[in-house]
Amino acid sequence: MNKVFVTVNVIFQEPFWVAVFERIEAEKLSVCKVTFGAEPKDFEVQNLILQSYYKLRFSPSVTVAVKEPKQNPKRIMREVHKQMEHSGIGTKSQQALKLQLEQMKTERRTLSREQREAEKERQFEIRQQKKKEKHRGR
Repeated sequence: MNKVFVTVNVIFQEPFWVAVFERIEAEKLSVCKVTFGAEPKDFEVQNLILQSYYKLRFSPSVTVAVKEPKQNPKRIMREVHKQMEHSGIGTKSQQALKLQLEQMKTERRTLSREQREAEKERQFEIRQQKKKEKHRGR
């Protein structure tokens, strides 16, 4: 059975509060970013995890090395406090988010190109119809 590690970092990115979900599964890291308006309360973040976790759109996976060292509980608490002071997103997370953004951008471009071509085709058909109507009686 594969282990899945999920970490949630709630950070302030001007002007919004953002929750960054990092999921590590089978040495693959995928990331999802959820934007809050005001500073979220603990129970709001918990409700988001419990109710909407499976609806989140995670980025494509990026390979990452997974370490599982056995640590002293006091050391773990110190590291948690350090992570809470540090208000940044990990570099692998940033890469995964960037990959997701670029993927969404290419999807948007193809969709808008198709719509633009369909509109040109429709305009062309309208012009052709008007030409036919002009020469109808002669």
